[in-house]
Amino acid sequence: MINKLLLGNNLDILKTFNNDFIDCTITSPPYNKGENKNSGGILKGIKYDSSSDNIPEEEYQNQQVQLINELYRITKPGGHLFYNHKIRYIDGKSIFPILWLNKTVWSIRQEIIWDKKSAINVRGWRFHVVDERIYWLYKPIDNNDRGKELTQISAKNSSIWRFDPETKNQSETEQKHPAPFPIELPKRILLSLYNNDNKLILDPYIGSGTTAIAAKMYNHNYIGIDISETYIRIAQKRLDNTKAENICTFSQMIE
Repeated sequence: MINKLLLGNNLDILKTFNNDFIDCTITSPPYNKGENKNSGGILKGIKYDSSSDNIPEEEYQNQQVQLINELYRITKPGGHLFYNHKIRYIDGKSIFPILWLNKTVWSIRQEIIWDKKSAINVRGWRFHVVDERIYWLYKPIDNNDRGKELTQISAKNSSIWRFDPETKNQSETEQKHPAPFPIELPKRILLSLYNNDNKLILDPYIGSGTTAIAAKMYNHNYIGIDISETYIRIAQKRLDNTKAENICTFSQMIE
C-alpha cells in the first residue's frame, strides 16, 4: 500500500486503513461547479474522467464531511490536512468551503489564500476572482495542543501564497487531468512542516499525481487514490519521471 497509487472509491479505500496511520494529507476535491456549464460559450464546466462535478450541493457537502472525518480517523495525532478548495458562485449565491469544514471534527488551524495571479472571468458581475483557499486542518494530540511551532524561515511565509496555476503537467498528446494544482503547493507545505523526516503523505484525489511527486522528491512515502484508471496511469507516468521536476529550497520558493 505504501508508495502506491490505489484505484477505487476513496472513502471505501480509506475505511480499510488503520487508525492513526497518515502523517499529512494534501488534496483538492472536485469543486462541484457543474459539467458542461455555459456549453458553447467561452467558459466550460469541469468534466472528470470517472466522477461527476454536478451533484446536488447538499449531497456534495455531506460527502465531503464524511470523507474529511474519515481522514481525521486515519491521521496520527499531531497530523495535518491541507484542503484546497474555492468560494463558488452558483445561481447568484456564494458558497464558502468553511461551511462544511466547520461541521467536521478537525481543528481549523489557518485559512491560506492562494493568489493564482490570473482570472478566467469574462463577465462583469464581480471583480476578477484570482484566488482559491487552502485550509490547514490539524488533529490535536490533546485538548491543549496547538501543534509544533514552525521554523523561523517557514514562519516568515505569509497567509497569502502567490504562484501560478498548473496547466501543463501532461504531454499534449495524452489525456489531461482537467484541474491539476501546481507542484509548488505541496512542496511549500512539505518544506514548511518537515525537514528530513520520513513521513507518510496521502492524497485521496490524486488526479495527475502532484502530491505524490512532491512527497517522493523530499524522501517521504506516499499513497494516492483515484477512481479513474486514466488518471492513475497519468500519475504513475509522472512519478516514474520525477527527476525532471525542479527542486528548490523553501527560501528560494518564497523569494
